[in-house]
Amino acid sequence: MSTKEYQSMNFDKERYKVYTWKHWSMLHWCINPGLVINELILGQRVPKVSLVDKTQDKPLVERSYVPCPHCHSLHDSRTWAAPNATLFKNWFGLYCPNCQQIIPCLMNVFTFLILAISFPLWGGFKKRLKAKWLAQQPARYENLNLEQVSQKFKSQNWVKTGLTWGAFMFVFMSVLYPYFTDQKITAVSLGVGVVIWTLGGLLFGYFMKAYLNKKPTTKTK
Repeated sequence: MSTKEYQSMNFDKERYKVYTWKHWSMLHWCINPGLVINELILGQRVPKVSLVDKTQDKPLVERSYVPCPHCHSLHDSRTWAAPNATLFKNWFGLYCPNCQQIIPCLMNVFTFLILAISFPLWGGFKKRLKAKWLAQQPARYENLNLEQVSQKFKSQNWVKTGLTWGAFMFVFMSVLYPYFTDQKITAVSLGVGVVIWTLGGLLFGYFMKAYLNKKPTTKTK
């Protein structure tokens, strides 16, 4: 998780708050086993370094940036968002539309373990898969609409979002995981799972709404 790639970039720390793996939100990405699904299956990735502008009076989602250590571009984080169809399918990292290089990303420790164990199955195809993936990226970034992302967040039904996430986690944690690990699935375990993941989903939706719409408490003049 080294950030040596970024040493030549001098971030204005009076203006930007620099997020690395040490920040709680990024550390959570690295150690939460549930995020293996996002990372390994969906291809959702988090950059090793991201910046938050402390001087703008805007929601967090509109003042977050991702620096590219290759060309030193500072990308709006909304570049990689669901309305632009770029949030997922980033298995090899975040593609830089400016220099066509890959922006380094964090990796969940459980994803790392799964990839390490299964390397004999996919290692021989890695270069070919990466080259094919890289060739597909330019087309994905031709029609970016950052304002569309902001509008989507403003109209987002966070209760629905949270319950959808909760339902997904219920199926995975209360049905699929026990099934494949030979654990007993009972009416009680399913009932408990429904309660836990419904409440968890509602909390997740509330947290995402509060976090992504958070504005700075202070501004640098």
